[in-house]
Amino acid sequence: MGYKEDFINIYNENIKREGADELLNWLQKTDFFTAPASSKFHCACEQGLVMHSLSVYNVMMEKHFNSETDNAESFAICALLHDLCKAQFYKVSTRNVKNEQTGQWEKQPFYAVDDLFPYGHGEKSVFLIERFVRLKTTEAMAIRWHMGGFDDSARGGSFAISTAFEKYPLAVKLHLADLESTYLREKNTSVVR
Repeated sequence: MGYKEDFINIYNENIKREGADELLNWLQKTDFFTAPASSKFHCACEQGLVMHSLSVYNVMMEKHFNSETDNAESFAICALLHDLCKAQFYKVSTRNVKNEQTGQWEKQPFYAVDDLFPYGHGEKSVFLIERFVRLKTTEAMAIRWHMGGFDDSARGGSFAISTAFEKYPLAVKLHLADLESTYLREKNTSVVR
């Protein structure tokens, strides 16, 4: 089974709330299942975004899910959809790169950012999800702040992230799973660098 099929199976098995089918149908009309997860870092490759989403889900379930206190639907929503903001976000472009063996300049493909809806990162994912599915407050906080200290608001000095992490453990769990996936499990997954 491929990444798209795995994603859809996990999604359908866990996400049952109103609007879930419409959200999945919309996702399939975007480039979500073929897009990269980044321009040159982790999963900068075709299907990188869905690869990353599944990786985050797996880490969250393996390391942070407690069947007595956690909600499987919330974990699936947060892990699978936290980077929804990256659908329709990258485009394939080319740049000249010098071939070290021949000394010739050659056109090489790379992923360029083409943000048609510059609404932020986590907040954009929340906005897009809520066009179809109503999020619980804890889910919205987790998705909004999943970038942790890499979030532009946090880098700009906002302390709201600390309050979110203190009040909503799901936000911490998603951030930790995102970090582990990005920096440990997804090493060497980029075709550009």
